[in-house]
Amino acid sequence: MPLESQHKAGIVAKFARGAQDTGSPEVQIALLSERITGLGEHFTAHKRDHASRRGLLKMVNQRRKLLDFLKSTAPERYKAIIAALGLRR
Repeated sequence: MPLESQHKAGIVAKFARGAQDTGSPEVQIALLSERITGLGEHFTAHKRDHASRRGLLKMVNQRRKLLDFLKSTAPERYKAIIAALGLRR
């Protein structure tokens, strides 16, 4: 389920480190987190949608890899993104 362009632009603006930043780990983690939470509603209505569940697992794993990278390279930014998104890690 893709995000609406205005909603996505708001997330990018909130977590971007610069004016033209759209690919930093913080932005990618925030966008993945938003898509993951959006799929929660989908699975309450469609319990047998295993293809989307596989996509959800891929997104969760990608977010975990990005968080691990950020934790090893910039621990302060890692702590800030965890606090901002309210993730349990």
